[in-house]
Parts: sequence; C-alpha cells; structure tokens
Amino acid sequence: MQRYILVTGGTKGIGRAIIEQFAKEGFHIITCSRNENDLQKLKLDIEQSYTFSKVFYKEADLSKRESVNEFIKYVRSLGVKVDVLVNNSGLFIPGKIHEEDDEALPLMINTNLYSAYYITKAFVGDMIKRRSGHIFNMCSTASITAYTNGGSYCISKFAIYGMTKVLREELKEHNVKVTAILPGATLTASWEGVDLPPERFMKSEDVALAIYGAYTLSPSSVVEEILIRPQLGDI
Repeated sequence: MQRYILVTGGTKGIGRAIIEQFAKEGFHIITCSRNENDLQKLKLDIEQSYTFSKVFYKEADLSKRESVNEFIKYVRSLGVKVDVLVNNSGLFIPGKIHEEDDEALPLMINTNLYSAYYITKAFVGDMIKRRSGHIFNMCSTASITAYTNGGSYCISKFAIYGMTKVLREELKEHNVKVTAILPGATLTASWEGVDLPPERFMKSEDVALAIYGAYTLSPSSVVEEILIRPQLGDI
C-alpha cells in the first residue's frame, strides 16, 4: 500500500529530518520550499538513499496566499491521498513588539499560521471522508511561553497552537488525529551564528523520531501534543 506524507518546508532542519524518517519507513514524499535547487537536491538524496520513496515537490513561498494556492493545486494534481500532513513551514524574526517592524507580525502570521490553516482546509475534507489521517502542526515552546525578543513570533506560535487544539476537538469524531509539536531550541539554520556548543541544542532527528512514534500508535490512541526541550533546558 502506497502511503504519502506532505511536509511543508521540507529541505532543511526539522522538515528534512521528518522526510528522512518517513522515507525510511516507505512513505512517498510531497514537499515545498522557496528554493528550487534545495528541492532538487532533496529529491536526488532521498530517492538515492531510499529507493522505494518518491519525492514530489513544488517551489513555493508560503508567506504568500497565491503561492499557497498554487502548491495546493499542485498536490491535488498528483491524484493521491495524503495520509500524514505536517505543517512545518515557519519563519522566525527576533524582536520586541514595541520595537519590531510593522510588517513582522503579518509576515510571520502568514507563514506560521495562515499557510497551515489553508493547507489543512484543503486536505482535511478527504481525511474526514476516509476516516483516517494524521495532522501534525509545528508549534514551539514559544507557543506556551512568552520569550523576550520573541515578539510576533510568539504571537504566531500561540495562534497555531490554538488552531491545533481546535482541530483536535473538531476532528476526533471523524477518526482524524491531530498533534501539536512543541520543540525547544533545535540545531537548525535559525540558530546559525549563536555562540553555543551543538550539544546544547536538540537534534532535528529526535523531533522526527517523536513524530513518527506518535504516528505509529493504534487507532484508539492519539498523542495530542509533544513537548521536547534540550536536556539542560531552554536557551
């Protein structure tokens, strides 16, 4: 049986680790990012390493509604069922609310919340009809903790956490699972240039393993949220 996972923002960091983990388990991959070259390299790497897994991709900037719509149209054109949806695309711009640029909030809301909202709406109807599917939304410890210099990023992450809780309530009777992922500081491009040792951070692969573990539970159980922090605590 062919299984498909859709991961937004899949070429780097946690998104890439999720794709690697699910490809290892025999899933076909559907993904997007803003960089065509990164997508081409991802497809080559995955299909060489996991010969069963096929990668379907489209360049997309999910901060823009028209680009979100084009990506949705592309996925629908594949004519496949999405078994797992991971709304992973995100943007972090540090700053304080009273100091940050006026465009910071709209940009991060568009990227971190609206893209997940519209992509979920596009594919959840089919999951409801099939009475199967699992949606993972990439939240953050910033979804439950107000960080200094977190500004609009915290606002957007609190919002997607709220959306995830609402989806969980709406979809439980339809047998569609919904899980919030709340990772702490993970060694990704967002932390480039920080003068801290790598071992102080979480590994993207650990987040991916946690997601796959939640996915493999029996139909009678759901992990509603996964909160993971570095062993020594938040940074």
